[in-house]
Amino acid sequence: MSEKTMLYIVRHGLTMFNTIGRAQGWSDTPLTKKGEDGIRELGVGFVERGIEFNAAFSSDSGRTILTMDILLEELGNPTIPYQKDKRIREWCFGSLDGGYEGVLFDGILPRTDAYKNAKDLKNLTYQEIADGLIEIDTAGWAQPWSVISERILTGFENCVQAVANQGGGGNVLVVSHGMTIGTFCSLIHAQENQRGHIDNGSVTLVEYDKSEGFKLVKAGDMSYQKKGQEILNRL
Repeated sequence: MSEKTMLYIVRHGLTMFNTIGRAQGWSDTPLTKKGEDGIRELGVGFVERGIEFNAAFSSDSGRTILTMDILLEELGNPTIPYQKDKRIREWCFGSLDGGYEGVLFDGILPRTDAYKNAKDLKNLTYQEIADGLIEIDTAGWAQPWSVISERILTGFENCVQAVANQGGGGNVLVVSHGMTIGTFCSLIHAQENQRGHIDNGSVTLVEYDKSEGFKLVKAGDMSYQKKGQEILNRL
C-alpha cells in the first residue's frame, strides 16, 4: 500500500452558536437543521466523487461527533474504524467561551497588551490571539500557544500514525473545528499570518508522506458540499 495518506479534514456542520455568532470553543451546541442538511450534502458529494475512507477521527465535541455520524451514514460505511481525539478540539476561549464573537474579537481582544504591536488586526497570528486570550481569561482555562500548537499537531499526527500502524496509506476522514483546522494549516504551511476562513462543512485536504511530512493541498474547499447539494436538489 502507498505510504501517502490523504487527510480529508471537515469542519463540523453549522450549529446554533455558529448561527447567532457566538464563540463556541469548548462549549457545545447541536447542529441546526441547515447544518445537518449541509453535512448530508457533503457525504453525497464524497460518494459522487468516488472517495472512500479506511479510517475516521473526530474531536470529542458533540458537534463533531454528530457530523461524523451523518457522514458515515451517507457514505454507507458506519463500521469504519473511528476514534475520538480531544487533541483536535476547538480552541478554548476561557471565560469568554460561549460569548459573542464580535465582543471577543472586535471589542475585548484589541485592547490587550498582546495586540498593541499588531499593525493590522485582521492579520494577527494565531500566537498573538492565544496570548491575548491568556491575558483576558479570568477563569484560567485558555491554553497558552505552546500547548495549543503542540496538542493540535500531535492530534493530527496521531491520525496518520494510526493508519500507518495498519499498513499505511489511503484516505482518512477527520472532523474538527474552524480555528483548529486553521492552526494546523499554519503549522504545516509556515504561513502563520494567513488565517483564511474555514466554512462549516468545508474540506481541507492535507497529504502526508513518511519522508516529506505534511503538505497542505487545499484549505476550506466547499466543492464537495456544493456537488452533493446539486445532486439532492435534482431528486
